[in-house]
Amino acid sequence: MIIAAAGSGERMGLGRNKVLLPLNGVPILIRSAVAFSAHSWVREIVITVRPEDCQEVEEMLRRWNLAECKLAIGGPRRQDSVAAGLAALNPNLDWVLVHDAARPLVDPEIIAAAYSAVRKYQAVGVAVPVKDTIKLVDDNEFVVDTPLRAKLWAIQTPQAFSFRLIKEAYARAERENWEATDDCSLVERLGVPVKLIPGSYRNIKITTAEDLDTAAAILNKRSEDGSMNNAAIRTGIGYDVHRLTSGRPLILCGVRIDYHLGLDGHSDADVAVHALMDALLGAAGLGDIGRHFPDTDSRYKGISSLKLLEEVKAKLDEKGYTVGNVDLVIAAERPRLSGYIEEMRRRLALTMEVSPEQVNIKATTTEGLGFCGRGEGIAAWAAAVISGRSSQAGH
Repeated sequence: MIIAAAGSGERMGLGRNKVLLPLNGVPILIRSAVAFSAHSWVREIVITVRPEDCQEVEEMLRRWNLAECKLAIGGPRRQDSVAAGLAALNPNLDWVLVHDAARPLVDPEIIAAAYSAVRKYQAVGVAVPVKDTIKLVDDNEFVVDTPLRAKLWAIQTPQAFSFRLIKEAYARAERENWEATDDCSLVERLGVPVKLIPGSYRNIKITTAEDLDTAAAILNKRSEDGSMNNAAIRTGIGYDVHRLTSGRPLILCGVRIDYHLGLDGHSDADVAVHALMDALLGAAGLGDIGRHFPDTDSRYKGISSLKLLEEVKAKLDEKGYTVGNVDLVIAAERPRLSGYIEEMRRRLALTMEVSPEQVNIKATTTEGLGFCGRGEGIAAWAAAVISGRSSQAGH
């Protein structure tokens, strides 16, 4: 995953890189990074930056618990910056998504759709049909042609590619001095067809101060639609337990724990996430995880529970519910979990698309009592508060 953030922001007229500006209290770059890091299949994120922005970006990423993102120094053109990002990625990746940091409002559904489509088509662009009639003009600004509007789409990001294909396109662009304003254009010049999938008119690119105002208005509307004001507030609880066994990794809240035993189960057996999913489903009146992800279904064999949590979040979204806060208790005599708590909070927050402050995790022991005390298993309890407008909830 590459996020291009090495622009100067000259058209914003503020004397600094626009993607470092706050948008409703959160930096534009951070909003873009969080949108992608929330997806469990994103293995690494490289952010291309200007040399003079490196320190500020590093501090920003640490502050927002995104320190695992890698930085690469960009160039004078967007094309140079993406090339630097490609060089910094793990060479063993199969797919790569490229996104402009200046599009912080990209929907998670669009990201998931791009990833799904690229595995079929090898090259994918996100785009929306053009609403206005477009005129082609000559050097003196006289109209020379009016293209058929039905055939025109406005390209957005992310754009997704086979890693091999986009590296080939960039290598040839360097050899033959091609220049383009988007990555799809370079792939097109190889003669490879690019599949367009629907984007969103909300997925705007922030270029001017007016764009910043528009983005803030979109976020305010989202907040109003999902706020707790005039909302139905619902609570749910969840509980789960798994036996400890040898030969499996210990995964809790999506974090791999250094321990010689792991939890036994059909999926990755992440007992804490399972309890959390049950709490969220219960709050929404949607049953339990056994109903949605039965252990008899081979699709869920060994699956990351964070991926299942993404699906639970999508089910809540469909019902018009917003996660307010969650609270988890993990009972384990061993190993000690205190050093992992903050990373657990961060991963759950990213997956549910909430702030870490909305996620609380407590680790405890049973003082040697019961199956947890004997080191036979780990148990977890979760409570969740969700909200949804009365007109939406339950529909």
